[in-house]
Amino acid sequence: MTSFAIYAAAAVAEIAGCFAFWAWLRLGHGALWTLPGVAALAVFALLLTRIDAAFAGRAFAAYGGVYIAASLVWLWAVEGTRPDRWDVTGSAVCLVGAAIILLGPRAGA
Repeated sequence: MTSFAIYAAAAVAEIAGCFAFWAWLRLGHGALWTLPGVAALAVFALLLTRIDAAFAGRAFAAYGGVYIAASLVWLWAVEGTRPDRWDVTGSAVCLVGAAIILLGPRAGA
């Protein structure tokens, strides 16, 4: 799996896990929604360990850009609210930052 695919899968797992708690606490769904939410968050954490990076902090920082973009896809696909131009622009900036962090040349590497 490429880093991008792992990051994309991690984002789906994290957003789904967090949304399960949102559904319980903010949308009035039953507490049983937290069970798949916890499982999804565990999958998210496991996926991030699969990133080929020497340091966890760097892998997590690069993931942030992917998470932001995936959150806007979730906003549109699941919540039915289309991101506006500022959402898309901000997301693009974050993805460029993530690419710089993940793919930038490292001294001694």
